[in-house]
Amino acid sequence: MIPAFRKEFNKNFTAEKYEAFLKDLDNAHPGAIEFRVAETPVFVPEDFTQKILDACESIVDIIVDPRFKEMTKNAIPKGLQVPGENDHSHFIAFDFGVCINEEGKYEPQLIEMQGFPTLFAYEVLLDDVFRRHFPLPSNFEAYLGRFNRESYLNELKDIIVGNHDPENVILLEIFPEKQKTRIDFFCTEEYVGIKSVCLTKLVKEGNRLYYFNNGIKTVVNRIYNRVIFDDLLQQAPDVQEKGKILFEQLDVEWVPHPNWFYRISKYTLPFIRHPYVPKTFFLNEVKEPPNDLENYVLKPLFSFAGQGVVIDVTRADIDKVKDPENWILQRKVRYAEAIETPDVPAKCEIRIFYFWKDQTPRPVPANNLARLSKGKMIGVRYNKDKEWVGGSYCLFKK
Repeated sequence: MIPAFRKEFNKNFTAEKYEAFLKDLDNAHPGAIEFRVAETPVFVPEDFTQKILDACESIVDIIVDPRFKEMTKNAIPKGLQVPGENDHSHFIAFDFGVCINEEGKYEPQLIEMQGFPTLFAYEVLLDDVFRRHFPLPSNFEAYLGRFNRESYLNELKDIIVGNHDPENVILLEIFPEKQKTRIDFFCTEEYVGIKSVCLTKLVKEGNRLYYFNNGIKTVVNRIYNRVIFDDLLQQAPDVQEKGKILFEQLDVEWVPHPNWFYRISKYTLPFIRHPYVPKTFFLNEVKEPPNDLENYVLKPLFSFAGQGVVIDVTRADIDKVKDPENWILQRKVRYAEAIETPDVPAKCEIRIFYFWKDQTPRPVPANNLARLSKGKMIGVRYNKDKEWVGGSYCLFKK
């Protein structure tokens, strides 16, 4: 997005450099990267960075409001409430599209957010390897605010592990070895020192949980939760049955607590009014659909990875929704073809990571990831057989 940097990067890019970069990236944890890695970082101008952070901080103002839990009391689906909720989510991720407004200027527009972890550890590896293979501007970093590589990893470990021995803290997922994002689990183990454990391998005795660490039954005091309940509900009956233990009263700490996945989510969007947040409405509160429905998208509140989204909305789509309280109507945004590539420009989404340590008044920006696309939507299935698309990250001026 900074023309001079983009021109210089593209001029020096070669397929051989890219192949060497991919090989080096894969060598860290062979075979663990199942998604496409884009050929380039995103160079973000200072004014655009400030716009994104201004939007994030405005949303954080709502999240830290003492009334926020009351506002989101209906956010958690019936039957999916987990006991022992704490005061705040330890992690928040804000997804912004790089968009173009009516004046032809770039601006961020919030797409989604989640009170849930993302690729916090993998992005450290990605930045390290990119810097080994491509000339990047020295005064630009992936890390935001007060963070650099060292302080970021220290904070990540402090939040995840807390006051416990790392062997008593686990990354919990459903069949972690099969997840497309498993590279992040391997990186988390390397940088933070905790093991990834499958939900099906947990042992419950009383209200305590255990796992087998190199054959030794080990108590679980704290869970770095990566289980998405939408995913759990699509598993085989025996896995779903095992998952029921998560909804029992357990002597365990959560980071973050699962309820925050729902509280800070698409459910929160209708409460926000900001120039960089598209107007969003609960469908059950829309008395008369707008005349320009073609300028809106219809999204289910309780789904992930874009499932169930209706892009080209019609009145018939709205009329056939049986549970309008579980849907939102969101004004469309116009993605900018902002990233120049050797063929056609790419669109971009930027995810900003926020960390929230206990005993601190509000979360702070820490790192990021980016996704490049040349398809109708951001996502693998819209970018098959395309180049200069896929997972990446942003560099911001420090």
